[in-house]
Parts: sequence; C-alpha cells; structure tokens
Amino acid sequence: MAENDGDEWNGPDLEDDSGAVMRAVSRQIKLWREAAGMTQTELGKAIGYGEDMVSAVERCRRLPSPESLDNADEALGAGGRLSAMKEDVREARYPKKVRDLAKLEAKAVERGAYGDHNIDGLLQTEEYARALFAMRRPAFSAEEVDRYVAGRMARQAILARNPAPTLTFVQEEVTLRRPLGGRMVLRRQLEHLLEVARLRNVALQVMPTACEEHAGMAGEHRVLKLNDGTTLASTDAQLTNRLISDPKEVQVIELRYGMIRSQALTPRESLAFIEKVLGET
Repeated sequence: MAENDGDEWNGPDLEDDSGAVMRAVSRQIKLWREAAGMTQTELGKAIGYGEDMVSAVERCRRLPSPESLDNADEALGAGGRLSAMKEDVREARYPKKVRDLAKLEAKAVERGAYGDHNIDGLLQTEEYARALFAMRRPAFSAEEVDRYVAGRMARQAILARNPAPTLTFVQEEVTLRRPLGGRMVLRRQLEHLLEVARLRNVALQVMPTACEEHAGMAGEHRVLKLNDGTTLASTDAQLTNRLISDPKEVQVIELRYGMIRSQALTPRESLAFIEKVLGET
C-alpha cells in the first residue's frame, strides 16, 4: 500500500485475507436475513442501517461494524452466531499490512523514525492522514481511504501504551511546512505535533533544511526494537517498503539514524522551531 507514507513496512498488499472474512460475513448475514423472512429495508431499520448499506454488506462491498453485528444477531435470532464474528470483522476492517505492522509495534520497546517528505504515520492527525490517502494515485475509493485512515489511527494507540515504549522521530523541516490538505489541516497537524512531543516517552526532533551535514540522504527509514531483543529496520521506495532483519543491514540503518539524531535540532530546540513554524502558518 504505502508509497512512503511513514509507516507501512511490507510490499504490495497481495495477500490481504480480509476478503475471505468479508465474503463469509456477507453470506451469513444474507442467509440469516432470508431465513428470518426480512427484507433488506426491514433489517436496516432494525440495526440502524439504510437499505443501501445492507445491500452493500451483502454484496461484499462494505464490512459491517462489530456493533451492527450484535444488532443483526438479535434482530435475526442468530443465537450469537453473527456476534461471534465480531473479532474477525474488527481485525479485517484494517488492511493486512497495517495489522501486521501493528502486531510488531505491540512488541516494541523502542521505535525510531526519520521522515523526509511527510509527517510520520504515528504522528498524523486524522485530517492529515485522510489528505494523504485521498491524493494517492492511482486513486483509492472512498471506502479504501476510510479503511486506511482507520488503520493508521488505530496504530496510534502505541502512544498511550503501558508500559510505554520509547518513541523517537526526526522530521525534515519541509514536512512541517508542506500544506498537505490545506493550511488549516497543517496548522492542526503542527499543534498535534507539539502535544505529542511533550509526552514523556516521545522525543521529536527537526532536521533543518539549512543543515550542512546529513546522514539521511539515502531516504527515510525506521528502526524497531522488540521486547525479545530483536531489532528490525525498514526503508522506503516507490511502491514497495522493505522490512530488514539481517543484523549487518540493520546495523547500517541504526548508524545512520543515530547520526541523523545528532545532526538534527535537540528536542527542546525542535519544539521551539515547530512553534515558530506554526506562528508563520
């Protein structure tokens, strides 16, 4: 999915298993509705959906919310069989690569990220993330945009996790100035950065464009240290993102990231810099 959006670490999403879940849920809802002798309109009224939405679910165009499955289970007398699919549906609402990344991040004790073209995914506001996905080419459908935005927002639970992982970010100055989504979207994004940067487990640094020494000219990357002692890294390129586990290659990325942090503004200086940019925006 990702074209350098700052978080997805896999290649093209060719084996997303959510399709099988969608087909199974759609089929079950339709079978239980027909067995109950209800029309799509009647079921929609019973669960708070419009007829078009029920039709979209039964045609495997939309996933129902976990809450609507509970309502449908009761309305259709399914005896818990539809409700039992809630966890599968809740997981399938997000793209597989986002789910895989979230599972890795759930094991993280430390995550570092250098971003050179837009704000890192864990730092994005919903508006900013939506603007990024909406401008993707080839274009995503409205449903795909919703799905990816929801997945990105769900991953941000790592910011408040207990025990808290150490999260470090280095953002290029240009990412603070590029008005993706418009000026007001950028202003709210900058305000959000200031809020997140003040969390005790977060260190946010800015790499000024005027900096003459820069170890990150090969592109953005991330380092993830897991609770079992494993260290992984990732690099981005057009259409693909590479997850790196080879210790020698990971060591190179760690070296570069450490140098970038030493060359960037300190966290305190970076806060002042972001406040200055906000005032100019």
